Amino acid sequence: MSRIILITGANRGIGRELAAQLAAAGDTVLLSARDEGAAKKSASEIGGDVHPVQLDTSDVSSISAAARRIEAEFGRLDVLVNNVGGVYDYGQKASTADLAVAQQALETNLFSAWRVTQSVLPLLRKAQGARIVNVSSEAASLERMGASVPAYAISKTALNALTRVFAAELADEGITVHAASPGWTATELGGEGGRPVAEGAASILHVIDLPAGSGSGGFYQDEQVLPW
Repeated sequence: MSRIILITGANRGIGRELAAQLAAAGDTVLLSARDEGAAKKSASEIGGDVHPVQLDTSDVSSISAAARRIEAEFGRLDVLVNNVGGVYDYGQKASTADLAVAQQALETNLFSAWRVTQSVLPLLRKAQGARIVNVSSEAASLERMGASVPAYAISKTALNALTRVFAAELADEGITVHAASPGWTATELGGEGGRPVAEGAASILHVIDLPAGSGSGGFYQDEQVLPW
């Protein structure tokens, strides 16, 4: 039986490539985007068992509507990939940072995933061995952290903390929760010079495909554990 996998922000970049890789492997992919037309266009271009879903991660009513649709059409959710992210504040320093930008980064990189997870958790509970994968960044590693992109790094570190909290809460229910870093990837956010998008998506795919019994609450990149 194929897995039913919801990916947020999947009409472009890493999310779209991940949707294509999962569809090629035979999974049922729910490709979500804030704009319904963009979701439909990407889903049709990828082909396979890919279904467009309108889902604005900043809008509780939109998230709730998407969850109701998924329940009505599929009955459960096996994997949630919280892929929405942004606000790479290159050039800022913590000492002089625009805190409005920091607040926006927290909204985009933390609260969007928190909202979606809360809303679709009942659907994950209907699956056997469900999984949540939060798309993080190596910039969120406290051990490796430097002074650059403070809003982005801190907001992704907060997402890592959310990962650990949900992993602990859901452990007894058999739902695993991990953070996955795609590495510096040549997307609209990452810019030129990064690795190919297919490689970044493959790094996340590895975490989606981790075997049962491999634990929960991990932080991975390129099939390796990253330090928190």
